[in-house]
Amino acid sequence: MSTTQTSKTTRTTKLGKTGPEVSPLALGCMGMSDFYGPADEAESIATIHRALERGVTLLDTGDFYGMGHNELLIRRALEGRSARPMISVKFGALRGPDGSWLGFDARPAAVKTFAAYTLKRLGVEAIDVYRPARLDPTVPIEDTVGAIADLIKAGHVRHVGLSEVGAETIRRAHAVHPVVDLQIEYAIATRGPEASIFPVLNELGISATLYGVLSRGLLTGRKPSGAADFRAYLPRFSKEHGKANDDAVGALRRFAEERGMTPGQLAIAWVLAKRPEFVPTIGARTRKQLDDALDALDKPLSRADVAALEALVPPDAFAGSRYAAEQMAHLDSER
Repeated sequence: MSTTQTSKTTRTTKLGKTGPEVSPLALGCMGMSDFYGPADEAESIATIHRALERGVTLLDTGDFYGMGHNELLIRRALEGRSARPMISVKFGALRGPDGSWLGFDARPAAVKTFAAYTLKRLGVEAIDVYRPARLDPTVPIEDTVGAIADLIKAGHVRHVGLSEVGAETIRRAHAVHPVVDLQIEYAIATRGPEASIFPVLNELGISATLYGVLSRGLLTGRKPSGAADFRAYLPRFSKEHGKANDDAVGALRRFAEERGMTPGQLAIAWVLAKRPEFVPTIGARTRKQLDDALDALDKPLSRADVAALEALVPPDAFAGSRYAAEQMAHLDSER
């Protein structure tokens, strides 16, 4: 194994004005329990361990990933380790025993109930960053954030986060309690937040943890693995948009090869070059994927590289929305 693959990052990025210093990349653990088909649990735990060894200090999860499985997996991975990373948790999605989706609940009583179970599953005294996974259209964001603020006062949560909400909601939430970061999808294939969301974050001193940096594997040439892989139902992976997206991915691959990078490293390096104040969250399921992602930290893009890449792959180079139409309609960030 090369030195690069075992090097440990000591760089940090601050989560907003009031948040902690964290590693420049975070590890998203969702795929270890859900959405992409079966995962190897031993490899998942080994991947978390590798992340910690290489200096990753922020893990991201949701209490509904595998109906609690992901939180329990993280707990097992951290047992017996003296240094504990920070953990960001999303809540609110309601699911049935069969994995079905039953709605969303961000009422104050539900917020505190979800938190109680997360604390028990993770085996921690406090959740580092706690956030509703979406905006509940039936509950004012002030009520939801107020409930998290109550949990902070009681010592059960340390910081407020948000996820997939728009500029107006961000302002309203931040007025109740300081928000440290917004979780939002951002990639060379998904540049929407640049228009109105990122300016508000910068104005208010809020950071962002950016997911979907690889566009769920699209930018690295990955395809859905079967019916259990939710990418099979996403427009960007459909046959309808296959040709356009394959062409764009091919252009990315050639650009990366010319610079001694993998496509994944190029996608991450582009985000870091565009938004160095934010933290990409990489959903690696294996040590190999994780090492490839972390090595991007040592392969920065110049301004000239960014300009050349964006000329080669403009925003309209990718076809299809990031979610299906029904899901897009529920995203406050898309309004």
